[in-house]
Amino acid sequence: MEYSPEIFLSHIAQTTGSPFLISIERAEGVYLYGPDGKKYMDLISGIGVSNIGHGHPKVIKAITDQVHKHLHVMVFGEYIQRTPNLLAKKLNTLLPSSLDCSYFVNSGTEANEGALKLAKRYTGRTEIISCRKSYHGSTHGSLSVSGNEVKKQKFRPLLPDVRFIEFNNPEDLLAITERTACVIMETIQGDAGVRIPSKTYMKAVRKRCDETGTLLILDEIQCGMGRTGTLFAFEQFDIVPDILTLAKAFGGGLPIGAFISSKKIMQVFTENPALGHITTFGGNPVCCASALATLEVIEEEKLLHQVESKGKLIQKLLTHPKIKEVRRAGLMFAFDFDSPETVNNIVNYTKEHGVICYWFLSHPNSFRIAPPLTITEEEITVACKVIVDAIEQS
Repeated sequence: MEYSPEIFLSHIAQTTGSPFLISIERAEGVYLYGPDGKKYMDLISGIGVSNIGHGHPKVIKAITDQVHKHLHVMVFGEYIQRTPNLLAKKLNTLLPSSLDCSYFVNSGTEANEGALKLAKRYTGRTEIISCRKSYHGSTHGSLSVSGNEVKKQKFRPLLPDVRFIEFNNPEDLLAITERTACVIMETIQGDAGVRIPSKTYMKAVRKRCDETGTLLILDEIQCGMGRTGTLFAFEQFDIVPDILTLAKAFGGGLPIGAFISSKKIMQVFTENPALGHITTFGGNPVCCASALATLEVIEEEKLLHQVESKGKLIQKLLTHPKIKEVRRAGLMFAFDFDSPETVNNIVNYTKEHGVICYWFLSHPNSFRIAPPLTITEEEITVACKVIVDAIEQS
């Protein structure tokens, strides 16, 4: 009864007509376990969430310790609480000095909603520029600045005064003008199939924003928290955003997001009007404890040092003439094939053989791999053999 497909399909809202439909009883490390004892290797980290694996002991302890102290006590921004304070202080030690003020929220899409509001309030401008093929979330504002028209068309009208440019195309940057409040972009486009910009392009974006007084929002909800080999992907491009958004792996498995900026910029939310952004559960102490422990695990276990070598090993083992293109940033992969049908066959075969790969929302000719950073070389070898077998039979 607890794992009844009938209950799941009838009484839990469905997002597609073909959910993945595997039952999960527990998870540990890189593995998911069904109630029947079947084991699955999670090569997608719950879509970019479990960067340090499932149920890391340090994270579980931090959560448990906080649960025994208190849960929610007040809406964001009113009470002084230990774990949000410690998390903010930790972020200050890891980020550039201009990103010294954190607003903790509940999810990635709320982080982006808050960032968009902040940019409009600070600049007094209304135009927002985003990139084609981008994905920033599913609430109205975040959907408005996402580039997948198929996902947007049934929900219009959306946020007005949004313009789109081509990602990694310097010629389009002239669209950024003195009436542009912000440019929002993923440092590395995730849902578009791991699209990696050039360093020259990212520097040109930063320069154009500086010239026009436009705020640059970098969305690192998928590509942050060590996924690309540095804690934050923007570090690889020698630029600093005006606003950074985080979520997914930030919480170590619990729901938390953040938008982070300078104290000077963030201060505009405190007056005219006060409560410029407000959230009941933002800065939840249990989620903050989990996020803080996650940052400490990445640091203490030196996980960043292992990302590139593990990524190269996967790329070496997953070579096959049917693969049309591979795009990789650290342990963030897209493998292109000739058709969505081929991808479906591969994903379904690997699922049946105990390895979880997945599709991209906006790029159906690819499948994604983004395993926990803690995955071992032995586990990589086992998983890649299953994937190669899947490609062979596709």
